[in-house]
Amino acid sequence: MKSIKSFIVIGLLAVSFASQAQKIAFIQLDSILSIMPEMVQAKKASADHYKELEGTLTAMQKELNDKLADYQSHEKDYTDLIKQTKQKELQDINQRIQDFQVQAQTDFQKKNDELTRPINEKAKKAIEKVAKAKGYKMVLDSSAGGVLFSEPADDIFSAVKAELGVK
Repeated sequence: MKSIKSFIVIGLLAVSFASQAQKIAFIQLDSILSIMPEMVQAKKASADHYKELEGTLTAMQKELNDKLADYQSHEKDYTDLIKQTKQKELQDINQRIQDFQVQAQTDFQKKNDELTRPINEKAKKAIEKVAKAKGYKMVLDSSAGGVLFSEPADDIFSAVKAELGVK
């Protein structure tokens, strides 16, 4: 008898939860970000920064190659002390290049984050505004691959695009 009562209570709870279904929408966040004009500007600024870092790295590598070529062409004329000094100099330049590559990667990622963070926040605010206006309790990012099924009517891409004023 106790198990029948438990079964009935569980059944009533399930019906109660089903009647209060949450309204869920989805959007491809990557797609909305890619059509925002600010993202085009951010990508250009990011590319310019990358070219600047790349130019510095190229100059450092040229310096190493030039000094290495000079060392190799005059090695037979150098005394042991000069050879050791030149080898140490080449090692130091090589180490500076390696350090720069690591620092440049970190710097590039930081700059990219600085450029895109406000754009992401703007898009998320627009998504939130549309979701609240349409009564959605949750919006999923379908570009992340987490959505296995969704109703086409619940895609709020067009509404967010309109909220952002993007054509």
